[in-house]
Amino acid sequence: MKTKIVYFGTPHFAAEVLQYLLDLEVPIVGVVTQPDRPKGRSLQVTHSPVKELVLQKAPHISLLQPEKASEAHFLEELSKLGADLFVVVAYGQILPQRLLDIPPKGAINIHASLLPKYRGAAPIQRCLMDGEAQTGIAIQKMVFQLDAGDVIATSKVPISEETTFGSLERDLIEAAKPLLMSVLEQYDQGVPRGIPQQHSLATYATKIASNEGEVDWHQPAKVIHDRIRAFSPRPGAWCWIEVAKEKKRLKILHSKCVDVKGLPGQLLSNQTVGCADGALQLLEVQPEGKKAMSAVAWLHGQKNVSFLV
Repeated sequence: MKTKIVYFGTPHFAAEVLQYLLDLEVPIVGVVTQPDRPKGRSLQVTHSPVKELVLQKAPHISLLQPEKASEAHFLEELSKLGADLFVVVAYGQILPQRLLDIPPKGAINIHASLLPKYRGAAPIQRCLMDGEAQTGIAIQKMVFQLDAGDVIATSKVPISEETTFGSLERDLIEAAKPLLMSVLEQYDQGVPRGIPQQHSLATYATKIASNEGEVDWHQPAKVIHDRIRAFSPRPGAWCWIEVAKEKKRLKILHSKCVDVKGLPGQLLSNQTVGCADGALQLLEVQPEGKKAMSAVAWLHGQKNVSFLV
């Protein structure tokens, strides 16, 4: 392959795709990722997954970490790399037009939805929360408007009732790899044409807020189940429980809708909790300060537990 690339990406998803390109010896002349950030309770400064990969597997590649992608010094360094094309995968910053104009073949983006649906920051979580039966990958030409560029290629991915954020992310990564490679092969021959999006059909996947993981037992079981799937394994949907008169958080990682009636928050048989419509059988949970475990094992060791509503 002769098209020289600068790769922009930050999280696990982007690191997996980058590893694929490195394995195929795609000519990557530079990698751009977010600056190191404090993480976790200890606030220890941590590299992004993309930076970790470059340091371990490709230390010869130029690694850039601008605080802002609009910095003049950064744009100058980027121009000197001599890339033909920019490839962007969950980078995490808005890219200015003058950056998009640098490479002669432009910039493309891998987006984890079938555009124009779920433009924005959280397409995987939002499609699960909405109970979608299908999503996919779209590779688009980048423009200075959120996920609004012409679409070059797509790949559809089915969603089952048991699909979680973790499993769907894996499926989307695997779909993205060969799709990106086929698009890069097209760029070796020139600049491929894309199909304009129907902007009137656009929906938006806004960033997940910290309070969205809380379970409300006054909602229907299907709504709660979809929220649990969207937040599993991270950051985890959660509810308040009372154990031995002490209020605690309980993460719910896996669940199943069952046709049983009960009051919202009422603990029924077989690890089942009543909802506004139907009930939810808990399959895997994570008690506060402990590791994930089966709901059977957790309830077996509890006395006088109740779900707060």
